Amino acid sequence: MKNILLIYFIFLSSYNGLGQELEDILEQEASDTTLLVASTFNGTRLLNGHSVETRKEGILEFLISHRFGRVNSGFDQLFGLDESNIRFGFEYAMNDRLTLAIGRSSFEKTYDVYAKYRLLQQKTGESPFPFGLTVFGSATEKTIKDYEPGNKPSFSDRLTYTGQILLAKKINPTVSVQFAPTFIHFNTAPESIDPNDIVSLGFGTRVKISKRVSLNGEYYYNINPFDSLDVKNSIAFGVDIETGGHIFQLIFTNGVSMIEKGFIAETTGDFLKGDIHFGFNISRAFQLKKQNRPYVN
Repeated sequence: MKNILLIYFIFLSSYNGLGQELEDILEQEASDTTLLVASTFNGTRLLNGHSVETRKEGILEFLISHRFGRVNSGFDQLFGLDESNIRFGFEYAMNDRLTLAIGRSSFEKTYDVYAKYRLLQQKTGESPFPFGLTVFGSATEKTIKDYEPGNKPSFSDRLTYTGQILLAKKINPTVSVQFAPTFIHFNTAPESIDPNDIVSLGFGTRVKISKRVSLNGEYYYNINPFDSLDVKNSIAFGVDIETGGHIFQLIFTNGVSMIEKGFIAETTGDFLKGDIHFGFNISRAFQLKKQNRPYVN
């Protein structure tokens, strides 16, 4: 009996030691895991401008953006609701990093195409990386016939190009920030005294107040605005509401355009004087392929 008890205690001791070793190995493997930080922002738009986010491979996203008139236009215009500008757009994720898109705005009857490519993504774990980086490039064509019959601009004259570097960091599960240096080239400036190239610095933030609702802010500072226009820096505040496959954004902004060359370089409304446009963005993502890589929210 003593021998049996001795063998039992030896086995139990070995078992406990083996269990501890296995536990230590599992903890080490968990600590060695590198996780991509997901949902820095709720969607591909911060408010007017793009966020660092791109969609996962195989996802088609349909976006509708709406901007009404100025709220200080008075009751006769129902505080801007009698006026309306709209943009429809489609984004398709070729892979997890690359998104291609096309859109059309009623404002100035403008067509736009763009590409977004995620170069770097914020990570935690064994090999952390402190921020995400996405590059954005677009081209637009203004097709509104606002010219004299004998002075029709060429196709090239109606083109504008935008390039952005989007740098973002999810500071914690509640707060995210973004910095967006922006370059815009107009093939044709509004007047001869105006520069063809505009440089702007964008700043944005998201503060999450519940699982599906967040407050967003966005500001673009123009370093060299047009001289012929009384250009104001673009300001926007809004609320994000996530409902499954939909992201709904309520927006208050001094810009009426919904593409970069318009709301960054051509905004003339003074937000502090009530030149505010109420609007919304709504998107619907159609998920065609699931991703299984681990993320941290």
